[in-house]
Amino acid sequence: MNDTNQRFKASIGNKTYTFVGKSSAEHMKTVTKLMNERLSQLKEISPDIENEDAAILLAFNAFSEQLKMQEKLNETNGNAKNNERENRD
Repeated sequence: MNDTNQRFKASIGNKTYTFVGKSSAEHMKTVTKLMNERLSQLKEISPDIENEDAAILLAFNAFSEQLKMQEKLNETNGNAKNNERENRD
């Protein structure tokens, strides 16, 4: 990750956006690719879905996945701490 903000142009769902952030261009390209793949999947399942609704579903799914991963990480970290305590006793 860079210390300075960079501009990155991304085409998502046939629209171009400019993002500003510290992430690398490679990271932003990967995020753009994943977003377009997920949008395509949503459009295949529901061809008549409006772009705004598809974006809301995409965001909802992304936050849901993030929360599940965070819960798993917390559980793993909790188990590791418990194992450390058991090994000390």
